[in-house]
Amino acid sequence: MRNPRIFTQQILAVNSTIELAEAQSHYLTKVLRMQAGRELILFNGLGGEYSATIETVTKKSVCVQISNFNSDNRESSLSLELAIGVSRGERMDWVLQKATELGVTKITPLITERTEVKLGGERADKKINHWQQTVVSACEQCQRNLLPELSEPIFLEDWITRCTAEAKFVLHHRDNQGLPKEKKFSSVALLIGPEGGLNDDEIAQALTQQFSPLTLGPRVLRTETAPVAAISLVQYLWGDL
Repeated sequence: MRNPRIFTQQILAVNSTIELAEAQSHYLTKVLRMQAGRELILFNGLGGEYSATIETVTKKSVCVQISNFNSDNRESSLSLELAIGVSRGERMDWVLQKATELGVTKITPLITERTEVKLGGERADKKINHWQQTVVSACEQCQRNLLPELSEPIFLEDWITRCTAEAKFVLHHRDNQGLPKEKKFSSVALLIGPEGGLNDDEIAQALTQQFSPLTLGPRVLRTETAPVAAISLVQYLWGDL
């Protein structure tokens, strides 16, 4: 069985011993049934990962001894931001998970005309914390050691004026323009709407801010499918491959 990867916010150093937080300890002992002597991987989002071995296990805590450091972060060479309209329920979780697995650098949730999720006050804080944990879990699974930046939700009209990526694309299924394969970019931003997509005014606003229209084919893709397709194409052209 592959050694589990655990995210912790603690400072990590070779030849040190740390006590993991209750949530991580519970996962290792109650879910994975791990005991003293078992090996695992720790990372804290600051770069690299650490090999560790469980030293002691109690009812509420696990102590581990850190042995080695691996500096590989498994990041794409492309700086890639996904800005996407907030969608309902598990759709947004799925987008965050897959975008993280596909190597995006930054994720910005957008409030658009067709955004149906209401965010404000305590509800917004809970939602952002939930999204952050989704990103963390995805990094644990896909072996990324640097967490993609997760921004707080922002209105679309504010974001498009602040976006400074070298290449900026707005998903527009009523257009016929694809990605410029002959060019090379170091930073890319993808703008994708929520359920129902962006309206005509929002697309027009993006185009006035030097966004290029992007279509992914003749079929209309769901809001959770479109980013996976777009990110995969962008990474293939200018990133991972």
